[in-house]
Amino acid sequence: MSTPTLNLGARRHTNGLSDLGNFELPIHDLLTHAVVVGMTGSGKTGLVTVMIEEALRAKVPVLVIDPKGDLPNLALAFPDFDAATMTPWVEPTPGDADGIADPPVVAAALEARRSGLGKHGIGEAELQALAATSFVRVITPGSDAGESLHLLSALERRSPAWDTDSARARTNLSAAVSLVLRLTGRDGDPARSREHAFLSVLATARLEAGRTATLDELLPEIVEPPIERVGALPVEAFVPPKLRNELAADLNTLIASPSIAAWRRGADLDVARWMATENGKTPATIVSVAHLDDEQRTLALGVVLEEVLSWVRSQPGSSSLRALIVFDEVHGFVPPHPACPPTKKPLVTLMKQARAFGVGCVLATQNPMDLDYRALSNAGTWILGRLSTDADRKRVMEGLGEDHKKSEIAALVKKLSPRWFVVRDARGGKPTLLNPRWAMSYLRGPMTQAEIRRLKRATGP
Repeated sequence: MSTPTLNLGARRHTNGLSDLGNFELPIHDLLTHAVVVGMTGSGKTGLVTVMIEEALRAKVPVLVIDPKGDLPNLALAFPDFDAATMTPWVEPTPGDADGIADPPVVAAALEARRSGLGKHGIGEAELQALAATSFVRVITPGSDAGESLHLLSALERRSPAWDTDSARARTNLSAAVSLVLRLTGRDGDPARSREHAFLSVLATARLEAGRTATLDELLPEIVEPPIERVGALPVEAFVPPKLRNELAADLNTLIASPSIAAWRRGADLDVARWMATENGKTPATIVSVAHLDDEQRTLALGVVLEEVLSWVRSQPGSSSLRALIVFDEVHGFVPPHPACPPTKKPLVTLMKQARAFGVGCVLATQNPMDLDYRALSNAGTWILGRLSTDADRKRVMEGLGEDHKKSEIAALVKKLSPRWFVVRDARGGKPTLLNPRWAMSYLRGPMTQAEIRRLKRATGP
């Protein structure tokens, strides 16, 4: 049986002249992960969108981490070229009186989409096939614009995993406890924090006994512990009354905070559900955090990624791609040593271990200076777009293990036009040029919370 491929666009020789046909990336190349780098305007997000669409066409579920708000556009993969369907999403001309694009503007956008897709052999039949075999959900932690997400569900709602996979349940509980402590301004590191150990012991006792462990239920137990020891020490020595009272007061403030309340309602954090087919359709689950501030994004995504890692480790080993994790605009979330935000450890571990479980990762960024390339060096496929500075190009070449002054790839990257990429694939062959195909999704730019709400009304939750 032939290996499925991702049709990413047109391939050219590095001389820029010889047309080598379609760029068909073997799907299992993504088991060794991919890194996509390109400055603003390089076409990076469009390429990432195409990669996700191709994975869905190959019936591979995708989890998308989206800090910028661009990738909910995946829900705009209209199954036809109907003007009425497209009109609400076409940007009107500046100063348009009613804020709705006029028919000529819509017609121009429609024709551009039809023509662009047609050049790559995509028509209504292919669009309808994608719509019939896949679906998109948009999850918005801390907001009800998309699907709400209970970020503390591993703590506050008892998971069935306590009965079937207690190791996984404990790992997810640890991530939730870390988030709680970080929200109070405390150290959330499980290996160093006394408060983390104390809360984990209290919560574990309740959850193992078949009960819940909400913050409200834990408060009185923090003040008057129902246990005598934590580890080898008496509880009074390990967490004295003064420390317990301060912790309880801070958690009470957290409970009373309206801004945190939105983090404690919605569906459970359940990656297994996100990756499961529904009615025969393959899911693309987008975790959109564009509405959160930088600190909130890091905290929320730290918990999400720990759950992702836990789910990956629960899968049987596989040499075939069973799922894809895409993180668009990863800069700041896996920075160079010594910085270590909550997102870094699970991301680095995924890059090292996920392939053994049949899970591939695609990490993309426009800012290569703020990445730990020792972690990203695990990637087999590198897709490099236009980079404006020598420092950026040098940093990327370090990740590739090449001398930026002598590298053929560095010389090519320096001359790239927008929407052209240099690709070094997982098989270590000669680099080639990629011009991505037109996206099946209508790329209208970052979506606001109001637009995501409108999308939810149009497509259902």
